Amino acid sequence: MPEQSLPKARTPEATTGEREAPSAHEAISRRRLLGTAGATGLVLGTAGAAVGYAAAPSEAAAPLTSLGTGRAMFHGKHQPGITDGLQARGHVVAFDLAAGAGRKEATALLRRWSETARRLMAGEPSPHDDTDVARDAGPSSLTITFGFGHSFFARTGLEKQRPTALDPLPEFSSDQLDKNRSDGDLWVQIGAHDALVAFHALRAIQKDAGRAARVRWQMNGFNRSPGATSHPMTARNLMGQIDGTRNPKPSEADFDQRVFVPEKGEPAWMANGSYAVVRRIRMLLDDWEQLSVTAQEDVIGRRKSDGAALSGGTETTAMDLEKTDAEGNLVVPINAHARITRPDQNGGAAMLRRPFSFHDGIDGDGVPDAGLLFICWQADPLRGFVPVQRKLDRGDALSQFIRHESSGLFAVPGGAAEGEYVGQKLLEG
Repeated sequence: MPEQSLPKARTPEATTGEREAPSAHEAISRRRLLGTAGATGLVLGTAGAAVGYAAAPSEAAAPLTSLGTGRAMFHGKHQPGITDGLQARGHVVAFDLAAGAGRKEATALLRRWSETARRLMAGEPSPHDDTDVARDAGPSSLTITFGFGHSFFARTGLEKQRPTALDPLPEFSSDQLDKNRSDGDLWVQIGAHDALVAFHALRAIQKDAGRAARVRWQMNGFNRSPGATSHPMTARNLMGQIDGTRNPKPSEADFDQRVFVPEKGEPAWMANGSYAVVRRIRMLLDDWEQLSVTAQEDVIGRRKSDGAALSGGTETTAMDLEKTDAEGNLVVPINAHARITRPDQNGGAAMLRRPFSFHDGIDGDGVPDAGLLFICWQADPLRGFVPVQRKLDRGDALSQFIRHESSGLFAVPGGAAEGEYVGQKLLEG
């Protein structure tokens, strides 16, 4: 669980212009609402945004808030859900192709899924038997992302098109993996700022699978809602730590090189795509919370209050790895998580972390089943996730407080152009 796990949410100034909200008594049709949402642009991480509902006569539809009007685009160079800011609600689900299903069935399925994703991300009902769960909501920054697992290629006769970067991840000493909740032929990531919108998309994707594929595993997650803090800030994880300070940013010159497969990369169908490592990392919160705040900070290497490095400064101040205290001890411990995960300590290895927290109840011993649905993106996992995780395996102070319980690696092709579906270059190339 490297320290860069959580990217900062985008500010509204960077994503949309402000507009005057309609009056509470004005009756607004769903079509008009959605048309407005499409013109607004992508709205994420709105600090101080109005998220309440204005009173309105029963026969009139209440105006959507800025939370509902946010819209991400389905068509584009890259698939949605990679560089978009953190969303308040998420689902990740893996499917296996049904017995007897092959390339033909997979092609038809990706066509269906792509059309459903396009419509739902625009705030429209699903094309088949819509459940009306999201009938009253706008797009709510919904993103739906599709990927292929290692086993997909043998099932569809496309072994020659399987990327070498999709070779199985090595075993790590911290792994306690449940194979029934790992891997899969197909992977879908769903995120939105509204729980009902996210569930609606999950249900539509599941129904679209029909007889072509069955759910292998499914997990649910969440993040802080936009506007929950007085100003945009890096998110916190369930350990209470600010998490994501050093996440790569799209403004950095080498961002695309680290995160996306180049347009002339191999294989050709993965141009502008990325590789997602997905891990369910359980946090042993009862043990963690027994530590003093000082001890927790030594494990991480950063102050809990504001995310600043123990060597001083603010959250964004560069960490001084050589600084010592009056007794000559390193201020940032040698096994601190933030020290070990630094790119300059791992040959420049970096990845874009975009996870969700999870809480799946209390087990029979009264221990919370909670932690991080870790999702990271990179152009090549052998140059991103693997070297960092190997380094963590050799002596990360955080390792005794977490447990890796499931794992998956998926090839996520580039975005679909207008009139195309995701994975078309692979399935029809």
